[in-house]
Amino acid sequence: MFDWVNVAKVGEIAPGGHRVVDVDGAHIAVFNIGGEFYAIEDVCTHDGGELAGGVVDGDEIECMRHGARFCIRTGAVTAPPAYEPVAKFPVRVERGVIQVRDDRWDRK
Repeated sequence: MFDWVNVAKVGEIAPGGHRVVDVDGAHIAVFNIGGEFYAIEDVCTHDGGELAGGVVDGDEIECMRHGARFCIRTGAVTAPPAYEPVAKFPVRVERGVIQVRDDRWDRK
């Protein structure tokens, strides 16, 4: 089981904002969507580009390289050229600190 990693204090990521952290070698982008926090891998499944610099529209993010879109809440693809979802990660708030962890090994 991998440990939870501190991302930021709750007030440090405004609604519509994000922060990218390294968790056990994975780049994970944590987003504030309407006061709720969600985390996805910061890698477009189409070509490996970073997602966090893309335009966020509601709960979707668009890859700035080729326009693939993903749901930030679920990791699902919402527009090609990507066809595979991005990894989604658990997020929690403990004592005012946003935390995330890479649970992919737990799922196997």
